[in-house]
Amino acid sequence: MATSRVPAAVDQLLAILSTAQGLDGVLVLDGPPSVNLTGAERVYVGWLPEGGPAVTLTQDFNAAGARTRDESFSIFGYAEVWSGGTDMQSMRSRVFELVAEIETALRATDAAPEAPTLNGAVLWSHVTAGDLFQDQTTDGARAGVNFTVACRARI
Repeated sequence: MATSRVPAAVDQLLAILSTAQGLDGVLVLDGPPSVNLTGAERVYVGWLPEGGPAVTLTQDFNAAGARTRDESFSIFGYAEVWSGGTDMQSMRSRVFELVAEIETALRATDAAPEAPTLNGAVLWSHVTAGDLFQDQTTDGARAGVNFTVACRARI
């Protein structure tokens, strides 16, 4: 018996985002960054640059008899774009395009009816929150959005 749907949900979120057409060319990473990454556009699943948990969760019994449990959890992620230039407006616009693609990838379509359930890993999931970060350094402009994918599962 599974004690949590978190591992399966994170795996399926990564699978969905890695193959999302709208994120073609964007590096989708599992957890924290590695060294020497290339590419100006990245989506991290299970990592936030300011630290903190990869996932938070709560569980409770579904009904009397304690045969099943309901689990609610949030998977945290971070979308980031950067360039060698100074045009913050274009970085901000592009990072929100990436978050929109993440949200779109989690919506049901005829081609992907199981997307909101993370391919059956949860009862439902959706993007629920985010924060915009902007930075201008000698290396150029950078914009990032941390996002939350809220999930509900039965175990």
